[in-house]
This record gives sequence, C-alpha cells and structure tokens, in this order.
Amino acid sequence: MASQAIQHGGATPYDLNRDRLATYFDSTAQKAWIDLTSDAPVSGIRATVRAGRDAMRQTLLSWLPQDLRRTRVLDAGCGTGALSVEAAFRGAEMTAVDVAAGLVEVARRREPSFLGHGRIAWRAGDMLDPALGEFAHVVAMDSLIHYREADLVAALAELGERTSHSMLFTFVPRTPLLFAMYQAGKLFPRSDRSPRLVPILEDRLRAQLESHLPDWRVARSERVSSGFYISHAIELVRRG
Repeated sequence: MASQAIQHGGATPYDLNRDRLATYFDSTAQKAWIDLTSDAPVSGIRATVRAGRDAMRQTLLSWLPQDLRRTRVLDAGCGTGALSVEAAFRGAEMTAVDVAAGLVEVARRREPSFLGHGRIAWRAGDMLDPALGEFAHVVAMDSLIHYREADLVAALAELGERTSHSMLFTFVPRTPLLFAMYQAGKLFPRSDRSPRLVPILEDRLRAQLESHLPDWRVARSERVSSGFYISHAIELVRRG
C-alpha cells in the first residue's frame, strides 16, 4: 500500500529528492564518493565516515542469511557496489540499483571477475521501479536518509509489496545536536549543494511503520556512530 506522498501526480517531494540526488552524486560529489568508497587517502573527517559506513555495511550483511544461493536481493541505492559484491560472494542473485548512473558505472568496473555462485545485475534508476521484480530481501543502506519520514515509510511500503522475507534500511536518528544542525541548515556544508540529511525520531518512525506496514514488524535495530557518521539500522521482517 503506497502512500499518496509517492503516487499522486506531478513532481512529489520523493521525485524531487530522487532527481536532486542523481544530479549531486553524478556531478559535484562523484570524485569524493569514489575516493570515500575506495582505499584512497581521505581527510580525518571522511575517514570517520568511511569507518562508519564500513561498520554499517557489515551490520546489515550480518542480518542477511549466510547462504544466499538462489536468493534474489535488492541493493536499493547501491552506490559503488561494495554491499552487492559481498552479498554476491555468498551466492546472492543481486539487483543493484542507484539513481546515480555514474556511480553504478564505477560499481560495474569494480566488480570482481569471479563471484562464485553469485551474480550482480547493475541498474541505473529508481529503487521503487516495479520492473526490477520481486525479492527475498531488500537492503537500503543510507539511501533513504535524505527523505522525509512520510516518504521513507511510503517507499518501504512499496518495496514491501515485492519483498518476501526482510527489508533492512537506515535512517538518521534525531538527536538534539543533529536536529539543531538540521534546523540551521548546517547538518553538512551546503556550499557544494549537498542534499540535506533528514533526522527522524526513532519512536515516531516505529509507530509509522506499525501503522503503514501491518504485515511487517521490527526485528533487529542498531546504531552506528563514527565521528561525523551517525546512522541507525532497522530490520523489518514479515509477520509469521
């Protein structure tokens, strides 16, 4: 059951954010993102972000089955593809999609020549595109952090219609400091037109998930904090 925040006609907030993200990550941020997701030297601040993202990726991967052979998994917002590659090594049939076509091309170039039983289909486009098909698991690592709570929940509801087992996603937790920075428009420097992160209250988000995704329940939950990187992961599983 998708919300009107995504389905009504015209350019919705979700559409506008999606298009902004595609432009930003394919232009201003592409070089920085390529460096951040490699072993290239980065500044101290970016190093904490890299460490935080590595820790979050390992958390989400630990919530997936160890044996993913013959299992379809959607990497919703794959970036340069690290999570998809690790899941493919477990045998997953990955669909890795991102709105930033340039980052998807980087991911394609970085794909190892041998993935064991796994495979990866790289796609540039919207993670909500029904043409991507159905999946056992969906992972959205830091790909919904620029969306309002209503749009985040609606996106999960749409993905849930095509997911049979679990959905793993992250959001920016609303701490007093982060919210104050958000209100001031300074959560991250704006000189490069970087899209804002949207801090969300965990209790309120859980209530919205309960209300709008009745077939799903929150299982595991974990926060990762590393310098300038703060992100909170939630595992949704289908009710038995």
